[in-house]
Amino acid sequence: MYYFARNILPAVLKSCYRKGIVEAGCDEAGRGCFAGPVCAAAVILPKGFRHPELNDSKQVDADVREKLRKYIEKKALYYAVSMVDNYEIDIINILRASFKAMHQALEQLPVEPALILVDGNRFTAWRNIQHTCIIKGDGIYASIAAASILAKTYRDKFMCQLHDEFPHYNWAQNKGYGTPEHRRAIEEHGLCKYHRKSFNILSAQLEMNFEMEEEVA
Repeated sequence: MYYFARNILPAVLKSCYRKGIVEAGCDEAGRGCFAGPVCAAAVILPKGFRHPELNDSKQVDADVREKLRKYIEKKALYYAVSMVDNYEIDIINILRASFKAMHQALEQLPVEPALILVDGNRFTAWRNIQHTCIIKGDGIYASIAAASILAKTYRDKFMCQLHDEFPHYNWAQNKGYGTPEHRRAIEEHGLCKYHRKSFNILSAQLEMNFEMEEEVA
């Protein structure tokens, strides 16, 4: 008797939301991180675009994500990636920063889509173009999944570059997320210029010391 594991292969993603129009899929990466930018991508795919491993970037291993990135960049009709840094995140908040990164990616596309498909449940309108928010859309529509892959891979590469400047946080591994290792490094070394100061990531004592240092400066 043979037993088949379930959910080994990703579901076949839908190629479009509405036939006959130009659709752009949008998604972001890094929204919940302690450090670094939030990154967003906008992707317009050709009709019938398929890849058997394409899925939500969180469901795909790093080596597969990299392979998918190259495939998407080669096969997509148009794509663009944009980042909003931690300084601006602290000023306008992470939700607005995520929307701004998506807007900037859309601005870079050489054609204007008729419909924007956005992963999640909230979005700020761009150029009065119709948009549809789809919860877990990166596991449903190919264009959103492709945007998810690009946003994740571009941001991961950027965090690896920042790692060289501040290796003790090990961003090459945790990519700025609040892992136990990252939290311990913050306890030991404090915050650096790439941390999001508006996020509640300091212990009470560390926060007090940080505020005192800022007052002296």
